[in-house]
Amino acid sequence: MPVPTRSGDSTHTWKFFRAGGFDQVRLQNGADLMALDQLDQKLWVALACPTRGIEFNAKTLDLIDTDKDGRIRAPEIIAATKWACSCLKHADELLRASSALPLSAINEDTPEGKQLLSSARQILTNLGKPDAVAITFEDTTDTAKIFAQTLFNGDGIVPPDSADDPAVKEVISDIISCLGADADRSGRPGVSQARVDEFFTAAEAFSDWWKNAEMDPAVLPLGDATASGYAAMKMVKARIDDYFARCRLAAFDSRALAALNRQETEYLALSAKELTPTAAEIAAFPLARVEANKPLPLERDVNPAWADAMARFRSEVARALLGDPSTLTETDWAKITAAFGAYENWLGSKPGNAVEKLGLKRTRAILAGKSREIITALIAKDKALEGEANAIAAVDKLVHYHRDLYKLLNNFVSFRDFYRRKDKAVFQVGTLYLDQRSCDLCVRVDDPGKHAALAGLAKTYLAYCELTRRSTAEKMTIAAAFTGGDSDNLMVGRNGIFYDRQGRDWDATITKIIENPISIRQAFWAPYKRFVRMIEEQIARRAAAADAAAAEKLAVTAAGAAGTDKTKAAEPGKLDTGTVAALGVALGSLATAVGVVFSKLADIPPWKIPFVVAGVMLAISLPSMVIAWLKLRQRNLGPILDANGWAVNARARINIPFGASLTSVAKVPLGTQRDLLDPFAESHSTRDRLIALAALIGVILVLWYFGVLNRVLPGLPKSAYQQHSEKQKTDPETKAKTGKDAGSAPAASTNAPAVPAK
Repeated sequence: MPVPTRSGDSTHTWKFFRAGGFDQVRLQNGADLMALDQLDQKLWVALACPTRGIEFNAKTLDLIDTDKDGRIRAPEIIAATKWACSCLKHADELLRASSALPLSAINEDTPEGKQLLSSARQILTNLGKPDAVAITFEDTTDTAKIFAQTLFNGDGIVPPDSADDPAVKEVISDIISCLGADADRSGRPGVSQARVDEFFTAAEAFSDWWKNAEMDPAVLPLGDATASGYAAMKMVKARIDDYFARCRLAAFDSRALAALNRQETEYLALSAKELTPTAAEIAAFPLARVEANKPLPLERDVNPAWADAMARFRSEVARALLGDPSTLTETDWAKITAAFGAYENWLGSKPGNAVEKLGLKRTRAILAGKSREIITALIAKDKALEGEANAIAAVDKLVHYHRDLYKLLNNFVSFRDFYRRKDKAVFQVGTLYLDQRSCDLCVRVDDPGKHAALAGLAKTYLAYCELTRRSTAEKMTIAAAFTGGDSDNLMVGRNGIFYDRQGRDWDATITKIIENPISIRQAFWAPYKRFVRMIEEQIARRAAAADAAAAEKLAVTAAGAAGTDKTKAAEPGKLDTGTVAALGVALGSLATAVGVVFSKLADIPPWKIPFVVAGVMLAISLPSMVIAWLKLRQRNLGPILDANGWAVNARARINIPFGASLTSVAKVPLGTQRDLLDPFAESHSTRDRLIALAALIGVILVLWYFGVLNRVLPGLPKSAYQQHSEKQKTDPETKAKTGKDAGSAPAASTNAPAVPAK
C-alpha cells in the first residue's frame, strides 16, 4: 500500500504491511532508511525504548543514546540512521546486518569517510591484519587492545608511562594517588589537564599555608613537635576541664564533695565485675580525687584509665611549656590552652588537604621542579591526535551500526520481527516451559507490582515468574503471556524452566498471575467446570459436616455407654420418622423433576433432541464465550511494553491466530506409535457395569413410558403417559378443549398416577 510522504521539496514513496491490526512501514531498501526523517512519526510503532532489559547489544544502544539518559527516542534513531547512511557508499549495505564491514563499502568521497577508511586500515594494521578487506565487529569491540599499541590516543589523558623522565612519572603517580585517576581509551589510569591543575593549585596552597606558620612563632609553640603535643593535649583536654570544674564546685559547697568523687555504691558495682585498668567504667570516673582548689597531680594518684595519656601529656606538653611540674594548677592549664590558640586557628584554615599525604617536603620538591610544564606538554601532544583517535572510535561505531541498526529499526519503527515470527523481537528475552506449554512472549520485569498495574490493561493472561540460576546465583523476573491452552493448572507456586536467548536455563516459579481469558474453548467449558467445582465443594463441605456430627454422636454414645449398667441390654434403635419423611420428599421432588423433563421431551420428535441438548449447552456457554471473545479481541502488546519503559505508538494487537503462535501446547508428533495399554490404570469394571445397568434400566423405562415397549410386550401395564394419550383419543370433549389432534400429547401432569411397580 504505497503512501507518499512529503517533507519540504522531497518526496518518498513508502510501502506498508498490515499486522497486529494496524499498518506498519516496510523498510526494504536503503532509500527507505535515508528518508526515515520524512516518515510521519504517528506511523512509527514505537517512539522510545529503554537501553537495558532488552535483547540487544548494549554498546550499540549506548552509541545511539547521545544524551545518555538510558532511553532511545525517535530523533536519536533518525540521527544514527542518517550518519550511518552518509558513511557508506550505498545505504543498502545496512540491510545486510553483517558483523563484517567491507572496507570497499565505506564512502571515501567525504572527508569523514576518508578518515574512517584510513582509521579502519590503521586498526587492522595494529591488530596484525594489514591485508584484510573487511573490518569485523570483533576487531573494534576491544578498544583497549586497539589503543594499547600507542601511549597517545587523543583523549587528553596521559598515563605515567607516557613520560620518559622517571621524576615526571613519579609526579603523575603522586597526582593519581592524591586525586584519583582518569581512565584513557586504553583503560590505563592517567591524568587530565583539569586534574593536573587541581593538584598544583592544592600543592601551592598547602606550601603557602605552612609558610605562614613558619613566619609566626606563636603558631608552632613546640616547633616541629607542635602537632604531636597538640594531639596529646586534645586527648586529655575534656578530662582535665572536668577535673577543675569539679574542684571549683567542691570549693563552692563542701557538701557536693562526696558526690563529685562518686558514691561508694558505684565502686561496689564495679567490684563485682572483671576489670582492666582501661575499662570504660573506670574511665568515666574523675581524672583524680576531687578536693577544693586542689592542683591536678601529674605523677601519681591519677585515674588508671588515663595514666598513659597523662604521662604523654606531661612529657610532650607540660615539660616543654611549664618546666616539668609534678602538679598542674588551673592557671597553668589556662597557659597551656592559650599557647595552642594560634595553632588551632592556623590548623582550621588548612587548605590543600588532597596533597597533605605527600608531606611538606615532597610537595615543595614537586613545586620546585618543572614537572607541571612537562605534563602539560604531554597532554597537549596527546590531544593533537584527537581527530585520528576519534576516527578510530567512529569506525567502531559504524561497525556496530552496520550490524545492529537495521534490526533495531525493525523492532522500533515497525514490529516486523515480532509479527513475522521468523526471529524473536528485542523485547522477547526467552522461552518459558511450564504446564506442557512453551511461551515465547516473555518480557523482563524489574518491579512486578508496578508492571502489573499497567500490563493488566493488555487483556492478556500474564504469569510473573521469578527466575534463578543456582550455579551463578543470578536472579531475574519475567512476565510470560499464556495465549494457548487453559488456566486450570496455572497457579502461584508452580515451577517450570526458562531458556534465555543465550540458551541458558533458569529455574522458574510463578509468583503472580493476571487473570484473563486464554481461549474460546476454555470459555466454553468454564461454566461446567465451575458447576462441577461447586458441587465438589458442596459435597466436601457436607461430608465434613456429617463426619463431624457422626464423630460427636459417637463420642456422646460412648460416654453414655460407659455410664450405664453393663448387664442391661441395649435398647433397639428407633426409626427417625422425620428423616424418612425428608427422604420421601426429596425422592418425590426428584421423580417429579424427571417426569417433567420426560414429558417435555415427549413433545419433541426424537431426531430433534440432540439439537435441543446442543442449544441448551450453547445457551449456558454462550455468555462466557462472548466475554472471552471480546477480551481476546482486545489483547494488546502495548501496555506490556509500556510498563517496561517503552513508548508504543500503536495498538499492537495479539489476535487469536497470532496468539496461538506465541504459545505452543504439547502435541504427540505425527506418525508416533502409541501404546495405550497402561499397566497401572485403575480398574473400574464394577463401576462401569453398574453404570451400564443403570443406563439400560433407564432406556427400558423410557421405552415403556412412551409405549414403545408395549408394542413388543402387549401384556405390560400402561404408563400414565399412555393412559392420558388414549383418553385424549377417545374423549371428544377433552379433544375439543385442547384443540389438538389425537396424535399430539400434552405434557404429563404431575398429578398423574404413579408408575406401577414391576
